[in-house]
Amino acid sequence: MKAKNFINCFIIGVFLFTFVAGCAGTHHKESTGEYVDDSVITTKVKAQIFDDPMLKVLQITVETFKGEVQLSGFVNSATASARAVEVAKKVKGVKSVKNSLIVKK
Repeated sequence: MKAKNFINCFIIGVFLFTFVAGCAGTHHKESTGEYVDDSVITTKVKAQIFDDPMLKVLQITVETFKGEVQLSGFVNSATASARAVEVAKKVKGVKSVKNSLIVKK
């Protein structure tokens, strides 16, 4: 009976360790908490872009990974591109902004 309890405890311990380790982030993968934080940052950046009269939210795609925001899509001018980066940098939690916006000609 003791051996069976030991085996059950061992299996449960391994399962719990695997579960907890699976939630941890790596260099190329976000933890659950980081994913939620990045989702909040993305939403805030999109809201700020939406509120800016110079920018068109439907033209700009916002993605966030570990606090780094990437802006992509097409904008009408270099000024709009620079403004989008400026707006994104002001959002709390943003560590850096990668500008992949393309100016339409």
